[in-house]
Amino acid sequence: QLQLVESGGGLVQPGGSLRLSCAASGFTLNYYAIGWFRQAPGKEREGVACITSLGTYYPWSVKDRFTISRNNAGDTVYLQMNRIEPEDTAIYYCAADVDLGTAQAMCTRELSDWGQGTQVTVSS
Repeated sequence: QLQLVESGGGLVQPGGSLRLSCAASGFTLNYYAIGWFRQAPGKEREGVACITSLGTYYPWSVKDRFTISRNNAGDTVYLQMNRIEPEDTAIYYCAADVDLGTAQAMCTRELSDWGQGTQVTVSS
């Protein structure tokens, strides 16, 4: 089981920015498909940014505002969130899976191992 730890969440004003981190312990993330997912109260978990060897994917709700990236060491994946909106309030999770298929497929994949996530609250 891959152990990932999310961090970087917090309270942010609308229009602000945050960078979330997804850290791996004991293995490199470079050989895995990685996804950032979020779950808002009363809503289903949704993929908001995914990266595989074939590229990246963002749903329309965050496209051009969120960016997923890997660090050079291969042990951390980031989610840069810009022009944050109140609708972005949620718990954010990262997940890793086998690097098969497109990034869009990763963002819609049924996954079962979730960490504690990191809370992002958007409020003025």
